[in-house]
Amino acid sequence: MRFQTAIGIAALVLYVLGAGWAQAQSSGPLRIEITEGVIEPLPFALPVFEAETGDAGSYAGQISQVIAADLTGTGLFREIAPSAFISGVSSFAAPIQFADWKAINAQALVTGAVSVQGNRLNVKFRLYDVFSGAEMGSGLQFTGTTDGWRRMAHKVADAVYSRITGEGGYFDSRVVYVSETGAKDSRQKRLAIMDYDGANVQYLTDSSSIVLAPRFSPDGQRVLYTSYETGFPRIYVLDVGSVQRRVLESQEGTMSFAPRFAPDGRTIVYSLSQGGNTDIYAMNINGGGVTRLTSAPSIETAPSFSPDGSQIVFESDRSGSQQLYVMPARGGEARRISFGPGRYGTPVWSPRGDLVAFTKQNAGRFHIGVMRLDGSEERLLTASFLDEGPTWAPNGRVIMFTRETQGAQGRSTLYSVDITGRNLRPVRTPEGGSDPSWSPLQP
Repeated sequence: MRFQTAIGIAALVLYVLGAGWAQAQSSGPLRIEITEGVIEPLPFALPVFEAETGDAGSYAGQISQVIAADLTGTGLFREIAPSAFISGVSSFAAPIQFADWKAINAQALVTGAVSVQGNRLNVKFRLYDVFSGAEMGSGLQFTGTTDGWRRMAHKVADAVYSRITGEGGYFDSRVVYVSETGAKDSRQKRLAIMDYDGANVQYLTDSSSIVLAPRFSPDGQRVLYTSYETGFPRIYVLDVGSVQRRVLESQEGTMSFAPRFAPDGRTIVYSLSQGGNTDIYAMNINGGGVTRLTSAPSIETAPSFSPDGSQIVFESDRSGSQQLYVMPARGGEARRISFGPGRYGTPVWSPRGDLVAFTKQNAGRFHIGVMRLDGSEERLLTASFLDEGPTWAPNGRVIMFTRETQGAQGRSTLYSVDITGRNLRPVRTPEGGSDPSWSPLQP
């Protein structure tokens, strides 16, 4: 077995949070920190975007559907069915009949228009606070190719989400993961990449050798992973665009695994096992040499950098069981941060810098959890036969992980959950999936 809001529009607050909120500016929408459970999703209306050119009709409908799915998928928003609309939006420039939208209890209204010229796609939108009758900032527009229409939809959804919550978006991002097929005792694994919601799956490697633990670079253009292509675990780096790859660590008599990029994109940290001992090392991927960061007579693995690159969180059994530790990025004295019952592993530092996500095994169950950097406020978000390997969304508010079902035919599936422990959702993939790594927002 592997071990590895609340929302405000203008002065309207629809969510009740246990952990405080802060108004960003006295004249603007409330921005509330999403850290505790919410009561009721915010109802919004999203009429199908207007097709401003004759060949934009299908794109307008599909883009509207993806935006609505992005927002409702957070668990923070509830779409009002079009069948409940009293009036529609005749054109992007037409005045809004706010009374009709108030009557169906829409708190937010999203309108938009789509046009196509050749293979160029333009999407513009407006977001309204229905109760105040005000537009929330000036309209925005995004331009791309017709092939990238889903990205345009995700960008609109990110903008709507950010304006209402005050948080960064995460819809226009990708996930690299291990696609799994076949029986449990002969499972084939290959690297795959997809949109955050499971769309646009592409395969980066074949299934001729076992691959593990892919990890995105800070710019989202490269992926580190471990491969058994030579019979021993070795670390590779792969360019996502060209799918070209090269081995980074191939020292004879050793096994290297669990790689992860530093925030500078040039340094990686990883585990190296030799002579019966496993320690954490750092390497400049452009040929700057290797530095040993730990030297305890124990297993040290799963390193993850803090967002500023100054510290590393990792797992170690130096205390007699798997626990979490933090040390300076250049090595040195480590301090233990996990003290609850059970074993802890696969720590990942939040992109916001405030939390560490981890896998926990206790009393026969596996959990995905989060804690503060001093080990306080530990909160378990999930529980199952096997949950493991968390990865953070770019905004630090959602976690994706692997869930494996029990039994000889057990299947690995990707799931997501927000940091309140709400909104647990499967992520649809063509085959089984494990070891996800979430990219930053795409440029």
